[in-house]
Amino acid sequence: MKKEQYVIGVDFGTDSVRSILVNAANGSEIASALFYYPRWKKGLYCQPATNQFRQHPLDHIEGLEYTIRSCISQAGPDAAAQVKAISVDTTGSSPVAVNEQGIPLALLPGFEENPNAMVVLWKDHTAVKEAEAINRHADTFTTNYLQFVGGIYSSEWFWAKLLHILREDEQVRDACSSWVEHCDYIPFLLTGGSNVKQLKRGVCSAGHKALWSNLFGGFPPDGFFASLDPLLKGFTAKLFTETYTADKQAGMLSADWAKRLGLSTDVVVGIGAFDAHMGAVGGQIEPYYLSKVMGTSTCDMLVAPLSEVKGKLVKGICGQVPGSIIPGMMGMEAGQSAFGDAYAWFRDLLSWPLNNVLSQTQLVEADTADALIKETSDVLLKQLSEAAATLPFSAGTELAVDWFNGRRTPDANQALKGAITNLNLATDAPRIFRAIAEATCFGAKAIADRFVHEGIPVKGLIGMGGVAQKSPFIMQMMADVMNMPIRIHRSTQTCALGAAMFAATAAGIYNKVEDAMEAMGQGFITTYLPDETKVPLYALRYQRYLQTGHFLHQQSINV
Repeated sequence: MKKEQYVIGVDFGTDSVRSILVNAANGSEIASALFYYPRWKKGLYCQPATNQFRQHPLDHIEGLEYTIRSCISQAGPDAAAQVKAISVDTTGSSPVAVNEQGIPLALLPGFEENPNAMVVLWKDHTAVKEAEAINRHADTFTTNYLQFVGGIYSSEWFWAKLLHILREDEQVRDACSSWVEHCDYIPFLLTGGSNVKQLKRGVCSAGHKALWSNLFGGFPPDGFFASLDPLLKGFTAKLFTETYTADKQAGMLSADWAKRLGLSTDVVVGIGAFDAHMGAVGGQIEPYYLSKVMGTSTCDMLVAPLSEVKGKLVKGICGQVPGSIIPGMMGMEAGQSAFGDAYAWFRDLLSWPLNNVLSQTQLVEADTADALIKETSDVLLKQLSEAAATLPFSAGTELAVDWFNGRRTPDANQALKGAITNLNLATDAPRIFRAIAEATCFGAKAIADRFVHEGIPVKGLIGMGGVAQKSPFIMQMMADVMNMPIRIHRSTQTCALGAAMFAATAAGIYNKVEDAMEAMGQGFITTYLPDETKVPLYALRYQRYLQTGHFLHQQSINV
């Protein structure tokens, strides 16, 4: 009897890393393990007031080892021998400075506690000024070097973050031999890489965040960067000339990591990619269907045949790159900087009395107070959703703009701020929550409208991630606002499952990732259809959302 073939998908999220062990024949999950980053959980190296969000590489390395070993342990003594491949996805753009050996500087003596030597997380917006400088600078060139990233460079991306760190920290600047995305570093680590020049970079991260394109022969010329800031002169020579799609091999598992994980050196390690890109594959993306990975933020992915979108450039999105999602197809990315984060912000706002008053009470024991705080925090969003779902709404109901963490797309601008309007003395917590949820749906509609306006049809929606699975209230509102059906994928781990699909392809179990999607896909659990009685009112309120957003944008310019 032929032994089953297993693959491992590793998903590095904002707060944690999850690994799943999957049967490559049908995508069934054999085991899974979760690891919360301990340093990140303590808030170390982060300054939310200045939008600084850094992660120590040890959080990632410890989580990688723990979750994979845990999966193998759960699956039993014979499982290790059946593992054929590992692939990883990560948040992005989340780059880190490394030395000549490709070691993140934070792992070296003298840099252990230096946030600038750590992974600059996707949501870090300390590079707003650098992004603005890149955009102004690009306008002075005849060649539009921003054409494949929507025409606007973001502070969340590769070059803006690099320039900020080089300007900010002389010690890191002198020690930095290269600048590496998290999704490219982990496969390099697993394969025992020791020379950063040999580190294989994925076309996903390179094309969407680092201005790499075949049209330019790679990066824009050195003169583009050197004239932006002399600190960047010659830096492209420290990077790479080739990129790879995620169905290719980064190499084989090194002897060291094989021992650490209890696996064989025959295990293939695939090229890495961003979480939403692999998540779209795990969620069985189809051409012209907007696949929405909805978590703390959203990433909206769309694929289309190259022959059908040739020459079309979508303004204001996070890039369009051949092969970045499915090899052989155009991959397009958009998204919102705050989605679940917006709901979490409101939950934390309401929880302030619990954390700062109830925690000090003398009326009950400390353990009881802590249990009350935790129980209330855990159910707060659910209760708010249930209450908000019963509320009537009209043209004049409370209205919000969802830029609480800036605006990712359309038209990246991380300096923009959110707002809540139409407040009165009858406004209560469920009404404000409803306005925030509606605003995130309006933000999603603005993205879909931009695709359509630029000649890329959107035929429907595919919902993935925690919010899609857990909030019928928000998903029904999304269908009503967008006036189109949204299918919710069955898998609760579409990013990790997508990584597993790519692992199976890299190992040669499948000839192409579409075959892996068909065999390993888990299908959909439900479809939300638009409520036609609410669509016209949402359309009116959406126009008011756009008008309010325009006002906020103008105010930010005048400040």
